[in-house]
Amino acid sequence: MNKDILFRNNVKVIGNGPQTILFAPGFGCDQTVWEVVAKAFANDYKLVLFDYVGTGQSDVKAYDIKKYSTLNGYAQDVLDVCAALNLENTIFIGHSVASMIGMLASLRQPEYFSHLIMLGPSPCYLNDPPEYYGGFEKDQLIGLLDMMEKNYLGWATMFAQTLLNNSNYPEVRDDLEDRFCSTDPVIARQFAEATFFSDNRKDLTKVQVPSFIVQCSEDVIAPESVGQYLHQHLPNSKYQKLQAIGHCPHMTDPEETIQVIRQYLQSGAVGC
Repeated sequence: MNKDILFRNNVKVIGNGPQTILFAPGFGCDQTVWEVVAKAFANDYKLVLFDYVGTGQSDVKAYDIKKYSTLNGYAQDVLDVCAALNLENTIFIGHSVASMIGMLASLRQPEYFSHLIMLGPSPCYLNDPPEYYGGFEKDQLIGLLDMMEKNYLGWATMFAQTLLNNSNYPEVRDDLEDRFCSTDPVIARQFAEATFFSDNRKDLTKVQVPSFIVQCSEDVIAPESVGQYLHQHLPNSKYQKLQAIGHCPHMTDPEETIQVIRQYLQSGAVGC
């Protein structure tokens, strides 16, 4: 069973440090997006990287439409990986929607996790005025899903540009576009629907694991008001805003991303 899970999610384990970091990629991406950031921690930690079913080198035959119709299906995969590797006291680092996937996993089995590091997180992408502004109106998200269905390649180009919100990294934009295009459009659309129509705001106060919210500058996907909302509602959370612009600082500005994560890990907040 363990081997099946490790194969299903293309799990890779690097190093043998005293504490484990589990890296979780965001929507439409696989574990290789963490290459630069993960390498910086390889000498001091055991690193675990994986792909969601339907992305990267995962076993696409294991994709289940019903299971992955909500983020809970992805959270179960995280728990399966933790169980297969007998992980405990694990630092979870998730980008974008992976932050909420990790949070959901921690609600079900908090013993696996010591801390949640959330890079560009959002508990809800829909605006819910006057108390909450997630960044999007419902018709915008419906239009996004319609575009995925009618013109997937055009959507991939547009969404890569939206994620970065910065013209200084054409190579990263092209990389993201290629990643989206390499994913089955049906799987990508369902993951997008599960992501953008999720609402985990009511779960925030239940979180037992300390968290670190890393907010990006000029992030269209997860605006600053969202990061502040998370900080206000997540118990035992810390918050830091990056200079990095856009939604993918681990790809555009890995040095700053590494620096703030390392400072948090060395601050005494996380013990081995």
